[in-house]
Amino acid sequence: MPYPLEKIRNFCIIAHIDHGKSTLADRLLQATGTVTDREMQDQLLDDMDLERERGITIKARAVSLRYKHSDGEIYQLNLIDTPGHVDFTYEVQRSLQACEGALLLVDAAQGVEAQTMANFLLAIDQNLEIVPVLNKIDLPAAMPDKVAAEVEESLGLSGESCIRASAKMGIGISDILGAIVDSVPAPKGNADEPLQALIFDAVYDDYRGIIVYFRVINGAIKRGDSIRLLRSQRSYEVTEVGRLTPKMNAEKAGLAAGEVGYFIAAIKNLSDVKVGDTITLDKNRGTPLPGFRELKPMVFAGLYPSGETTFDELREAVEKLQINDASFTFEPESGGALGHGFRCGYLGMLHLEICQERLEREFDLDLVTTAPNVPYQITTRGGEDVMITTPAEVPPEGFDQIREPVVELNVMIPSAFVGPVMQLATERRGEFKHQDYLGPERCVLTYHMPMAEVVYDLFDKLKSATSGYGTMDYDLNGFRESDLVKVDILVHHNPCEALAFICHRSVAERRGRAIVKNLREEIPRHLFEVALQAAIGAKVIARESVKAMRKDVTAKCYGGDVSRKRKLLEKQKKGKKRMKMIGSVEVPQAAFMAVLKANDE
Repeated sequence: MPYPLEKIRNFCIIAHIDHGKSTLADRLLQATGTVTDREMQDQLLDDMDLERERGITIKARAVSLRYKHSDGEIYQLNLIDTPGHVDFTYEVQRSLQACEGALLLVDAAQGVEAQTMANFLLAIDQNLEIVPVLNKIDLPAAMPDKVAAEVEESLGLSGESCIRASAKMGIGISDILGAIVDSVPAPKGNADEPLQALIFDAVYDDYRGIIVYFRVINGAIKRGDSIRLLRSQRSYEVTEVGRLTPKMNAEKAGLAAGEVGYFIAAIKNLSDVKVGDTITLDKNRGTPLPGFRELKPMVFAGLYPSGETTFDELREAVEKLQINDASFTFEPESGGALGHGFRCGYLGMLHLEICQERLEREFDLDLVTTAPNVPYQITTRGGEDVMITTPAEVPPEGFDQIREPVVELNVMIPSAFVGPVMQLATERRGEFKHQDYLGPERCVLTYHMPMAEVVYDLFDKLKSATSGYGTMDYDLNGFRESDLVKVDILVHHNPCEALAFICHRSVAERRGRAIVKNLREEIPRHLFEVALQAAIGAKVIARESVKAMRKDVTAKCYGGDVSRKRKLLEKQKKGKKRMKMIGSVEVPQAAFMAVLKANDE
């Protein structure tokens, strides 16, 4: 029998990175008897190898718990554990839409940090009930009273309502479970209405097709139902439906309004399933749900097959990855020396790194990634506004105006590090907006800064400048006109489009010089001199030369008149001159990769 609505609670755990979300999820699974002590392992829901190696959550995970409350009633608690890093905000947004409440975790030693604030605001936008929890109270550096005051001051939540807990030691777990039942409202919905269910995630299985994770808003779904996906207008018969406990646990009675679970319907066509789509019954159709706000990628990079990997293998892999990661986008492109590949869009540099590693590990691919860049808006000579994601899209005749994306950057730091952080922001073309204090020892600096300066390595530099205590969060704040230029890299006077880049005029010469210098080390010598140049339009800003190989044409001359040697050398000179005019140079893939790596460094 499906659970009655008033006995269901849907909630997620949100927090800044490394504040203990996955550890708290472990304790909730143990306290409710969902997993036995024998099955238990640390960060049980982080089942991806990458998550375990890096110690971070990448994918949101759903799990159903059965909890006996102090009033004697048994409740079904549907928990979604979410990532904390800014690059995975889309995972958090989707999870929040499947819930009615959220546990807001704050580290009792670190206090309120950038992503704490960002995720709190996302939850407020969804009208969720917030249950504040102070975690890690067992640490020697914990300051629960001070952090509770900080929560009240910066988030507007009552400091007294904060539950004191330690997920590692199991302190306060029963209080948290009680607060979920008492504070989080039961879901609204009607099991007798036509089926309306929201897809919030999916994963591809080689043997069973696409496994769809969904939340039932109205109606009910059971095995044997003929369902329709409203976006693709395709119908399927449900072969299995159930809850995640955290393993897939099939339910004969199916799932009804308010519940969270999975279904399998032998869906093999990758394009049929879209995160945010509405599921309804084929006969008694419901209306579409609002779905999710589409996120626009912030960083673009080319992805090309290398070694034994083929283009078709890469295409199949990126299609399967997109099902499981809706914020990853791709479209085909050709990269000259690199052959055919894809222009991929990511939410940030960590997202790019994770996607590349997942493709290499899960699909056993050998890949080359080109230098990442952000999208730009240009006004062409004809007055038309166009969005470009790669330097190759810049019109050959140039442009009237170019605008780069600017973000509003919030940096949370201890007050002692204000000077170094301000210097770092100024070097990155940041425009200071305001400074707020969360207490005597913590402050928030707000800047407007070009996204290109933020996404590459600002986070690493910030950690270095603040001894690891600084945290940051950013939101897109529109586009701003700037003095940007396209720098072309010419090999033997021919532009190498895949190495071109867009940057601010003030750093163009330095970056151009570094690339041609590295290229000189990698391009093999020819029988003629090869010129390597960095140019803005017709103006060359940096040049290096690969010297010609010289064949010893006088080796067979011994003795005799010196004019014989001169004649042979003159003939060689003319040959080299002719070869230089008609000779062509191809950039080998190994050289290309080395240049990209050097450019990244």
